[in-house]
Amino acid sequence: MTGHSVIHDTFTIERIYPVPVFRVFAAFASAEAKSTWGDTGDLEPVPGSVTEFDFRIGGRERFSTICQQASYRYDALYYDIIPDQRIIYSYEMYADDARISVSVATIEFVKNGEGTTLTVTEQGAYLDGIDGLQAPALRREGTEEMLDGLAHYLG
Repeated sequence: MTGHSVIHDTFTIERIYPVPVFRVFAAFASAEAKSTWGDTGDLEPVPGSVTEFDFRIGGRERFSTICQQASYRYDALYYDIIPDQRIIYSYEMYADDARISVSVATIEFVKNGEGTTLTVTEQGAYLDGIDGLQAPALRREGTEEMLDGLAHYLG
């Protein structure tokens, strides 16, 4: 018995924003925009950590934060970007240098009248119980908080 385990989960979140597709897509394509709406307010950067935002196929997004006395690291790789249509990427999350999850996410942008329907689908593998049995629900909740931030950002 190795003590290793994995929880698999998939969730989909759909939001409608009353702005054109190009504005919603642009909020994902800019480091400045994404850092504004993606910050849930309870995180602080890890001093001296690597931060990267290279929004292109094969590009990476990386950052580290401190939350509740733990250091968390996000390391993503973009696989598919079709402007104003979709973004597909994978990412790993670490807590104090222990990998806690590996996920694949797809973000789709669809014109909806004068606005945009945004659909986020994430498939995650949550590792070794590090984040507890609630890890999938917590990840969905965190994604919903960020999408709420996106709504405020888009005005």
